[in-house]
Order: sequence, then structure tokens, then C-alpha cells
Amino acid sequence: MRYTPIAAAISLFVAVSASSSFGQAPVTTNPHVAELIDSGRTALAAGDLDGATDRFEAALAIEPSSTQAYLQLAEVSRAKGMQGQAIKYYREAQERDPGNLAAISGEGAAMAEKGAVTQAEGNLAKLQSMCGTNCSEAAELASVIARGPLPKVKSAEATATTSEPAARN
Repeated sequence: MRYTPIAAAISLFVAVSASSSFGQAPVTTNPHVAELIDSGRTALAAGDLDGATDRFEAALAIEPSSTQAYLQLAEVSRAKGMQGQAIKYYREAQERDPGNLAAISGEGAAMAEKGAVTQAEGNLAKLQSMCGTNCSEAAELASVIARGPLPKVKSAEATATTSEPAARN
């Protein structure tokens, strides 16, 4: 009986301290991962998409929970015109950090570029409810939605011309 209030206080302290870090984004502590991500960003800015992909994937091999690596891989995928793959990477980043504004904005932008404007507007509404209308992520997504979907790329088969067979002698 005498220990019940102390036991209750200790269990409350343990429960509160255990749940206080729940939902926070994991912080990259490995300096090699941070170096790979920085070098990948440099390669992406220089237009070396394959080199950037290699560096970001190497960072994920070292630290599979790196939200930044997933975000950067999504940017590379968008630069390659692979919006579906970019959406997948943005969703991976959101699984690791549900409140990541860049992941929500990027996913919405990739959706808008793919033509899924309604879903992109849903992401915009989610962003505006989280950070208001003045945050840069919401403004960027709104501009991508206003720009509309990217033009569809024709495949080589669709543009091939059919020629008449040569007359036989």
C-alpha cells in the first residue's frame, strides 16, 4: 500500500518519457551517410542523375531509415520523368516521417505532373492545414498544380512510320 503512489508515479514517468520521442523523425547520425547525401545533391545539381542515384542508394544501404535519402531519390526520379517511382519514394519518406512537409509537397507535385490533380489538391489541402498558406512547400505545390500535368512522352513504337515494302522485281 505504501508503495502504490510511488509505483504509479514511476510508471507514469516511464510512459511519458517513452512516448515523447514517438513520431519524431530519425536523425542521421552517420557522417558517411550525410557525406553521400551531400555528394548526391551536388551530382543532381550538375545533372548527373545516375551518379546521384548511386550515392543516394549507397546512403540507404548504410542507413535504411534515412528520410533525406528517400526524398532525394524521389527528386532524381522526377528529374528522369518517372513520377510513379517518385511517388513511391515520397511515400517511403512519409512512412518514416509522417509530418515531413517536403515529402507531402513532393508527392503532390509528382501526382500533378502525372495528371492526378485531384490527389495533388488533397496533398495541398493537407499541407495548408499543417503549415498554412504561407509555407514554401504549399506555394511550390500550388504552382505545380497550376502548371498542370507534364506532356505525355510518346514511345518509339508510337512514332515509328510505316513504309511501303519495296516493289519486288
